[in-house]
Amino acid sequence: MRYNRIVVGYHGCDLEVAARILDGEAFVESTNDYDWLGRGVYFWEYGADRAYRFAQEQVERGRVRTPAVLGALIQLGECFDLLDTRFTRDLSEFYGIWEEQELATGRTLPTNSGKTPDKKMRRLDCAVINHYLMLAAKKHSTYDTVRGCFIEGEPVFAGSGIYQESHIQIAVRNPASVVGAFKPR
Repeated sequence: MRYNRIVVGYHGCDLEVAARILDGEAFVESTNDYDWLGRGVYFWEYGADRAYRFAQEQVERGRVRTPAVLGALIQLGECFDLLDTRFTRDLSEFYGIWEEQELATGRTLPTNSGKTPDKKMRRLDCAVINHYLMLAAKKHSTYDTVRGCFIEGEPVFAGSGIYQESHIQIAVRNPASVVGAFKPR
């Protein structure tokens, strides 16, 4: 399904990285085994504050010296959109087949883990999405972007179904989907 629309995404990073990208260097794809949407360059859709807070968290982990945010115009293109039931249904059906194959070969399935209910180490989700999209590409169905909504953080008040860090995230798999980058005000 081709999404002929452009969205604004925000990427949290180090100030030096932001400067190099604004000078023309390409974004670096993440390939961590716990990336929520599989491999790709990660952006918070319309979430500049969340991207900045992510960069600040990376300071504490020693991965960023000076937190910064870059904005980007992203052409979603062929989007594996997990906000569309067609894609979640396909992924659910695929999982059963993939799980059976993995277990038949004696492999241990990865798990999502973490100290909070949102289980931020998404190794299972990452593996399933990466395998699904790899097989789709072999069948000549490549995706430029992956998009998902995540309920994250604490409720904004007691009894609320709204959570403080909920967001829509985009993983850009095709670098040409980033139409341009900018320094937000």
